[in-house]
Amino acid sequence: QVQLVESGGGSVQAGGSLGLSCAASGYTVRSFCMGWFRQAPGKEREGVASIGRDGSTSYADSVKGRFTISQDNAKNTLYLQMNSLKPEDTAMYYCAANRWPGCRSSLSLIDFGVWGQGTQVTVSS
Repeated sequence: QVQLVESGGGSVQAGGSLGLSCAASGYTVRSFCMGWFRQAPGKEREGVASIGRDGSTSYADSVKGRFTISQDNAKNTLYLQMNSLKPEDTAMYYCAANRWPGCRSSLSLIDFGVWGQGTQVTVSS
């Protein structure tokens, strides 16, 4: 059974940094495409960053240059390093897996079928 468990969320002041982790079990992260998504209160869930099986990455325009997605195959873990955080980054952050063999990095929710439970990130001004 494929499971994803996020950790690392918390509260930080604007301009600060946080690192999120997503531990995978039941499969290896390098065999799937992985992504980070977020959902703020009253808003739709949106793609933040993704990484393909070939290591290619995609980022939402709002986080380019501030967030970095990476994965450690030995630890079977996906990461999201978030720098220069802004109040508008406040949201529940989810990691997700796309198990399609031909997948590529994508920020589209419909491409991802396995989701973690989420971790809260709060950025104060």
